[in-house]
Amino acid sequence: MARRPRRPQTRTRKPTMGRRLHWQEASAQGDLVVIGRLRRPFGLRGAMLLEILTDYPEARFYPGATIYVGPRRVPLVLKDVQPHRDGLLVTFEGLEDRTAVEPLRNQWITITRDEVLPVQSEEDYYDFQVLGARVETEAGRVLGRLVEILETGANDVFVVEPEEGEEILLPVIADVVREIRPEEGVVIVRLLPGLLPEGHPLQDEAP
Repeated sequence: MARRPRRPQTRTRKPTMGRRLHWQEASAQGDLVVIGRLRRPFGLRGAMLLEILTDYPEARFYPGATIYVGPRRVPLVLKDVQPHRDGLLVTFEGLEDRTAVEPLRNQWITITRDEVLPVQSEEDYYDFQVLGARVETEAGRVLGRLVEILETGANDVFVVEPEEGEEILLPVIADVVREIRPEEGVVIVRLLPGLLPEGHPLQDEAP
C-alpha cells in the first residue's frame, strides 16, 4: 500500500480496508507482492470473503479479472465482486459450491513486482518496500527491524522489533519518521519522549 509519513492533522487518505501484513508473512512470498487474501467460504454457492491489501482494489478485483492464488499462483477468474463489510465478497468462474472453494481458505493473492503500480510521489512508499527494514536513529543507532505497519484513525504506526526486549511503536508522522530509504532497506527516526519502553538504552537520545 502506498503511503508517506505525515503529521496527523494533514492526513487525507482514507484508511485502506483489510488487516496489516506482518514482515514474516510478506517475506515468505519472496519477490511477489501480496495484494489480498482469501479468508473463508461464505454460504454454499462458492462465494469467498476477500481481504484487501492494496490501495487499488478496483484495478485488481473486478468481474473478469484473473488473480493468482497461493504458493503455486493458481490463476482464477473472478465471476462476481461485491463490497462486504471491510472487504469483498467474490465468486470464481468454474467454482460453483463451497466444497470447490474450501481449499482456497486463507490463501494469499499476489502480483509480481513488475505489476506494481508506480507511486505518485518520491515521498510515497509501499508497505512491501519497508517491511523488514532496519530502523535507525538520526545518530545511527539501530532500534530493530520494522515488522508490521498498523493503521489508526490519525496516522499509521511502525512496529519495530528489537533484537532483545519488547516491541517499539513509532507513529508515522514527520516529527518521528525523518527519512525512508526503500532501496537501502533503512528507516531513519527521531526519538521523541515517551516512545521507548522504560529503561531502554537509547532513551538518552530523546530530546
